[in-house]
Amino acid sequence: MKKLQVFRSLRYRNYRLYFTGQSISLIGTWMQRMAVSWLVYRLTHSALMLGIVSFAGLIPSLLLSPYAGALTDRHNRYRILLYSQIASMIQSGLLALMVLMHYYNITGIILLSIAQGVINAFDTTSRQSLMIEFIEDKADLPNAIALNSTMVNLARILGPALAGIILNAFGEGVCFLVDFLTFVAVIISLLMMRLVLQPSRKNNENIWEGFKQGYRYLQTHRDIRATIIMMAFTSIFVTSFSTLMPVFARDIYKGNATTFSWFGSSTGIGALCSAIYMASLKQSKRLLNILSTASVLFGLGVLLFSLVHILPLALLFLMLGGAGMMMQISSTNTYIQTHVDNHMRGRIISYYVMAFQGMLPIGSLITGFAAHRLGAPLTVSIEGCLGLVCAGVFTWYMRRLRAQQALSADNVSVGGSVA
Repeated sequence: MKKLQVFRSLRYRNYRLYFTGQSISLIGTWMQRMAVSWLVYRLTHSALMLGIVSFAGLIPSLLLSPYAGALTDRHNRYRILLYSQIASMIQSGLLALMVLMHYYNITGIILLSIAQGVINAFDTTSRQSLMIEFIEDKADLPNAIALNSTMVNLARILGPALAGIILNAFGEGVCFLVDFLTFVAVIISLLMMRLVLQPSRKNNENIWEGFKQGYRYLQTHRDIRATIIMMAFTSIFVTSFSTLMPVFARDIYKGNATTFSWFGSSTGIGALCSAIYMASLKQSKRLLNILSTASVLFGLGVLLFSLVHILPLALLFLMLGGAGMMMQISSTNTYIQTHVDNHMRGRIISYYVMAFQGMLPIGSLITGFAAHRLGAPLTVSIEGCLGLVCAGVFTWYMRRLRAQQALSADNVSVGGSVA
């Protein structure tokens, strides 16, 4: 029975449909990500160009997430998610068509990456905000989020593994075609749902005013603000190390697309293990402690990966880094989802998306430029060290915040007794 508790959110029909459709679609998504990185590096042999393409695909999340969050709070989240999935399918189809016709054009890849980034800004915000609607018993929301992370990381293992096989046998175009076809599953699953959504609040304020409201909300909720800032720094200084994986696979380890796929799958295995652990938790009281530990593991894994030159050890340290990365993402997401007021959910999640995805393009651009000047191993070593510094500062700040909150509570208690 305890084992079944890990999967308790799957008893809800809408979540089960969402889980199934996304599981299939995300395998294609990871295949596309691997194929794009490999194609760009194969054509240009430039770490800087890897950073530029990654920047182009992710920068829309930074620019549009505030707008997307306010829009999600005002309109039907389900329709926004459905339309964004259809748009993603079209984008993937165009990318597949371009490559299958042997039109290898970096400008075209960058433009399609920007288009996908625009779509993702709305897709991610609406999907995260809609998660609570899939679960009838809100006490199961942390489990649903953790299972979602498990699903993402299972796809992160299978996607790169399949991509490595297909890249070697058929090339990048077939990877993009498979990604295009996997969107059929998620679109069908969304159409089969029976959702009774809470009516959106009627609000005639300017959407950017909603963004300001989110900012003011975070000023009075310092714990949520701290987790979002931590995610932002991690995305800039640590998570962006993955931009350089084609460089490590091809130049450092003298491998091919299969070697590249091993890196992605190893990270996914570690992330899957931590996601299963998060799904097994029955309560969310220790999330901030887990977040601190996860950040240390992430930084340490990245640092050790950069220092070794033995492939099995490199894969082992990528597993460690992947475990820390996913544990940090899942604990941050769960903490925000379980502590934010529902009427502010979309706007605060937009800040989370900005921190998680919106900061990645800046980090990717910095990483690509640094690797171009300093080399990939030294760049990743610096990123691992910065990750450990961020973890230390976050842990210190949260202890200080808890001490202040405890002191305030004691003062209130004493004041009430005197009265």
